[in-house]
Amino acid sequence: MTDQDQCDKYKAGRLPGLNCGLCGRKSCEDFARAVSLNPLEIKKCVHLNELPPEKIRGECVSCGKGGSHDAVLSWKDSLGREFDFILDTFINEPGPRETILPHNPLRVKELGIQQGDILIGRPMGMSCGCPVTHCGIAMQVDSVNGIIVWCVTGPLGPRSKEHKDIGYYSAQAYEGIVKDCNKELKIGVRYWFLPRRCMLQWRHSGLVNSITKTGNEYRIRVEGLMIG
Repeated sequence: MTDQDQCDKYKAGRLPGLNCGLCGRKSCEDFARAVSLNPLEIKKCVHLNELPPEKIRGECVSCGKGGSHDAVLSWKDSLGREFDFILDTFINEPGPRETILPHNPLRVKELGIQQGDILIGRPMGMSCGCPVTHCGIAMQVDSVNGIIVWCVTGPLGPRSKEHKDIGYYSAQAYEGIVKDCNKELKIGVRYWFLPRRCMLQWRHSGLVNSITKTGNEYRIRVEGLMIG
């Protein structure tokens, strides 16, 4: 097996694809190349499921790809707290959909934010209080009310391309697909959930106010967000 084959194996099967940089590399692809040369480097990925090396089956909670679900879905977040379901992204979208309101809504007009813009900001206060700066791509922009719907992504885009900083914001809602759940989903009920690509792998809390079932999947909207 060549170094590139080994790199592809780690990239496709074991790494989350978040490009978070916490391992010290710019992207998961760069990190996969380092792991292909020294497999012990894999320990630097904080998103991989914390299992002994002999039990790792090629999947992490962040990416949801590869090995056995039984080896990964312990229904506990990275701090050992239980949650009820995992929120996945819509197909063909770069990340989870989040409706946000900048603490200064005038920034939307001032920055001339449009669909497709790369944005950064940090959720602060009761809506989340996440310590991580979020990055994303604007999907819908309401310049009258200052509301943005974006797909939250990893930080690789803003590192390499032009972006706009919206500052602090409040997270109003998440939308996505639920494939894995530990409880029956009902409208009007508050649940603990884990966004599949959360960099910290922390559980969130939210009130489900919309459910559409398609096959074995649910399309849901969650509002009243909190972390912890």
